[in-house]
Amino acid sequence: MITGAVSVCSIADQTSHLYHARFPELSAFNLYGNSSFLLCKSGVKVADFGNHLLLLQGQGKRNPRAVYGIPPEREDAQRQSSPRFSDEQLFVCPENDGHPEEPREGRAASRMQSSADLQQIVEKQGNQVTILEKLKAVHLHILAMEQWNASRLKMCHRNYSASAINVLHYLALKSLDTAQIKEELSSIGLMNLETINTHVLSSLSGCIEMLINSRSDSLSIKVSSEGLPVYQSLGNQNVDLGMTAMVKRASSNRDLLLGKLQTQKMSHIMVTIGQEAAENDTLITDLINSGTTIFRINCAHGNPETWNKIISTLKRCSQLLEKPCQILMDLAGPKLRTGRLKDGPCVVKISPKRNALGGIIRGAQVWLSPQGAGLPPSHLSPDVILQVEGQEFLSKLNVHDSVKFTDARGKRRSLRILSKYPVFSGVGLMAECSKTAYVESDTGLYIKEKGRKSSVGFVVSVPPTEQFVRLRVGDLLVISRDSTDEHDTSPCSAVGTHKITCPSGYLFDSVKPGDPIAFDDGKIWGVIKGTSISEVVVTITHAGPKGTKLGSEKSINIPHSDIRYEGLTSKDLMDLDFVAAHADMVGVSFIRDVHDIVVLYQELSKRKFSKLGIVLKIETQGGFEKLPLLILEAMKSPNPLGVMIARGDLAVECGWEKLADIQEEIMSICSAAHLPVILATQVLESLVKTGVPTRAEITDAANGRRASCVMLNKGIHIVKAVSTLNTILNSQYANAKPELKPLILSSQVC
Repeated sequence: MITGAVSVCSIADQTSHLYHARFPELSAFNLYGNSSFLLCKSGVKVADFGNHLLLLQGQGKRNPRAVYGIPPEREDAQRQSSPRFSDEQLFVCPENDGHPEEPREGRAASRMQSSADLQQIVEKQGNQVTILEKLKAVHLHILAMEQWNASRLKMCHRNYSASAINVLHYLALKSLDTAQIKEELSSIGLMNLETINTHVLSSLSGCIEMLINSRSDSLSIKVSSEGLPVYQSLGNQNVDLGMTAMVKRASSNRDLLLGKLQTQKMSHIMVTIGQEAAENDTLITDLINSGTTIFRINCAHGNPETWNKIISTLKRCSQLLEKPCQILMDLAGPKLRTGRLKDGPCVVKISPKRNALGGIIRGAQVWLSPQGAGLPPSHLSPDVILQVEGQEFLSKLNVHDSVKFTDARGKRRSLRILSKYPVFSGVGLMAECSKTAYVESDTGLYIKEKGRKSSVGFVVSVPPTEQFVRLRVGDLLVISRDSTDEHDTSPCSAVGTHKITCPSGYLFDSVKPGDPIAFDDGKIWGVIKGTSISEVVVTITHAGPKGTKLGSEKSINIPHSDIRYEGLTSKDLMDLDFVAAHADMVGVSFIRDVHDIVVLYQELSKRKFSKLGIVLKIETQGGFEKLPLLILEAMKSPNPLGVMIARGDLAVECGWEKLADIQEEIMSICSAAHLPVILATQVLESLVKTGVPTRAEITDAANGRRASCVMLNKGIHIVKAVSTLNTILNSQYANAKPELKPLILSSQVC
């Protein structure tokens, strides 16, 4: 966006006096008697973050105000005696960011020097500016950033004072082009500026002291052994910014939000669960034993009755296992989704595996269990799961028995029992079916004994078939505003036109022809061809070779539109009361600006929910660009705080190619803020759905070690996925494995 040079050491007598007062042992070096220059970063992220905190004045902008906060009573006189800097050379703050500064004792002040003086200094010093002087310039720069935002810092809760200060120090450091300093520090074996996010000031102070000590003998100057101070005064507080204190603060914030980890574990594992877990003790028990420490419930699906059943099951299993678990409930937020399609028939298809010629390779694997028994053991992979009412019937079945039934078409079929297993509420059986069958609820199962039917059981709770439209490139999709209209879901009409609904009016009020639109986290893309007050017509431009399914309640994203959502919907406000009463954390979806945070904390304050953990879900371009502001606003409240990187919507909104850099930047900012990070979306997705991971998924999961928590979405192989993820995240902290021996040089010379 804006490039240029930042003068971080053009310091007047007032600043030298201030620095002497704070660090008297450094004054003998004529600390900032002359100017040295550091380049500001070109382009990308800093200017985006700084549009409220700090700005670089670009071409065509209004006259700026210097970052080093000239006191108001002296500002006019100072300006009159100072030359005008070029737009690319002045580091500035906005004239009105909503937090006007008050005069403050000890404020860093600077005096502009004439262009001629600056030119002489540059010519005189040239490349002779030492690494110590550059670090001192950086040091003062981050302190100036802190002073400029003093009123914002005063508003932060005392629990987050140190973290808020460190965030500002981090932003100030990131605003500078420190490539040369990094190289020089590396060449003499000192710190890496990329790794000091958690404790910026103390690291810089320590490095400066080390450099001073290294030359103190030759200069015959005594330097205090206590080093540079790492305590800052903020109002009536004395804030410890030391490295040890900062690291402890980050660990404490993680434990407050996510709960304490067991010994030798370094990361939490979160699993999304739904209605399937409402009365499924076996599934929850297996997940907890495999390493799950947090369960997530999405309030976009289900209702308070269902959520209450899920939470009761979670708490019961957690208490029995004596393994505490946390509960996160995500508010639905103003997300655009496809409407509900008409439910299909309650029938499940059983299909044996066939070869290319139609011959049967093996029969379909069918799991039979009592209602509520949950998923089969993790080492089994059935094709179909049937719940059976009739415990006596199941208990009498033995291996090799043949179970008879008549399917929905009137065809007679049979299931051969292969194996028998104990389950939570009785027994479960693995059976095989060698012919295609369609099974619906109330289908009777029986065995023959002495030529007559005996021990009848009934299939129950067969879910309705998921309905969808299959979209291909070139198809037309009509999105209707009327959410009560349940459309026919036939694959396509004669002209390749499909219809779905969207209950949110935001879509119809904000889009225009030519806007790109994405469905189901970017699996389907299209371009808007026409709009009206009640319909939007889309031409599909990207889908799978054989078409891609689009079902109910799938995400809709319009990356380039200027849709203005409300922060919390009326549904969110109703759900918030339930969440606060039953969950440990609430996930706030689609946060875009500070106003969303203000509204959220107003609602929490009304309800006196000061202990409810808050997870800010970053899933939009606006949320990413304003993340530092969102964090500082949230730090005004004592609630435990964290950030979730919701990579599904974030990738669609910001662009696939930018996702890795965005993820890295979010982690760095949260590290500076001492906030726990939850990494979410498509972690080990192939393993969860198919039982086999991809190689890229394994390395992606390993990168999750940098996060405080990694989230998995639900799937048939979720227990296996949790176990694998637990091994990946914590293997480096376990005892060294025999197969991971240190490399040694061969004794043979090639």
